[in-house]
Amino acid sequence: MSAPATDSIRKGASLLPHTAATPDGSPVSLDGAAVRVARQRAGRRGLLVIGGLLAALALAFTIRTLLGDYTITIPDFWRILLGHDAVPGSARFVLMESKLPRAVAGTLAGLALGASGATFQLMARNPLASPDVLGLTMGASAAAVFSLVVLRADGPAIALAALAGAALVAIALLTLSGSRPGAAPTRMILVGIALSAMLTSVVHWVLLRADVYRAHEAMVWLTGSLTGVTWTQIALLALVVAVALPLLLATARELHLVELGDDLAAGVGAPPRAVRGRALSLVVLLVAATTSVAGPIAFVAFLSGPIARRLLGGRAAIGAAALVGAVVVVTADHLGAYAIPGVNLPVGVITGLVGAPFLLWLLTRERASS
Repeated sequence: MSAPATDSIRKGASLLPHTAATPDGSPVSLDGAAVRVARQRAGRRGLLVIGGLLAALALAFTIRTLLGDYTITIPDFWRILLGHDAVPGSARFVLMESKLPRAVAGTLAGLALGASGATFQLMARNPLASPDVLGLTMGASAAAVFSLVVLRADGPAIALAALAGAALVAIALLTLSGSRPGAAPTRMILVGIALSAMLTSVVHWVLLRADVYRAHEAMVWLTGSLTGVTWTQIALLALVVAVALPLLLATARELHLVELGDDLAAGVGAPPRAVRGRALSLVVLLVAATTSVAGPIAFVAFLSGPIARRLLGGRAAIGAAALVGAVVVVTADHLGAYAIPGVNLPVGVITGLVGAPFLLWLLTRERASS
């Protein structure tokens, strides 16, 4: 064969699609292989992140439960849980009435808030969206404070009021932001900010009408605190998280489709309005239950999504955000209790101190990238 013919064959071969073989011998394009490798790497990274977050949560839970001004050994911890009598009564009281309830409530609250924040950010396609910013938390808080101060309610009545307040705000968000699908995310944020400002004024008005004792109780609760949480409240919150969180995780695929755009999501069988409504209903349950138990813990829902996204290399994941929220709340509660000797700061104060600089950093970063 002549040299020109050989050169022509080589040039033609260079223009053919490059292929590779799978273990069973079938050809696969290198583009497909690259996608598969990328997915495998993302999957491995996701497993490592989830494993690391679970380990961090276990460590934070252990520190919150066993260490502090009253140290409890691991053997005594298990003896108390198993009901053995060979443990001092003081250790039993500290563990079962203070340390363990706050650790369990902090874990549940963090899971609920972290998942709720990541869900809002997916729906709004904006890292600045969260139940705090969009008014859902304030709706639950305003209703709960009104029932606490004006109606002098307590216990289940406050939980029901918080649920009703969050539900009303959610209905307003969907109604006022959903007229045009393409404008829904931006409009949802604007509507939420307006509702939050209005409800803040309602809370201030209610506090002005309250007596000193009720006003102080409401102010402590509004700060976000795990002090005095009871096992009955924990059982209610655990039931809501056990039901709503798995359902929210099950909607993650549709939420990711909605994140890509309303038109695309509707084209592949995920109607944006229906998906947002279903997800928002679950978020209402999680936020209202958490707020009724611990008050509005600031910035946890806002922080969890962006942190989880950075850990996963830019991918959003509701499950990872839930674990981040749990780690943040349990760690912040321990710092609030023991960081300053003799001072017990509510968990909301610590998360606010951490969350405000993070918000400023995120705003600066968003501005620089735009």
